[in-house]
Amino acid sequence: MNDQERITDLMLSEKKMSANYDTYASECVNVQLRDEFLKLLNQSHQTQTDLFSAAQSKGWYKVDPAPVSKVSETYNKFNAEKP
Repeated sequence: MNDQERITDLMLSEKKMSANYDTYASECVNVQLRDEFLKLLNQSHQTQTDLFSAAQSKGWYKVDPAPVSKVSETYNKFNAEKP
């Protein structure tokens, strides 16, 4: 397994773990345990950000910027739906 495959695997694992932490936190009755799951969720998001940045800096994960018109259109759509 090369470095690119390793980072991709780690990113996918962190995404799955984040989804699980989110579910556990939202369904947890014990407040202290919920808070611990939320800390783990935050740490997992930070790890994902670090992995994403590493992959992007090596050219392994390219993201095309959204056109300004599409950003404005989406912003206006969701802004209009506010109560």
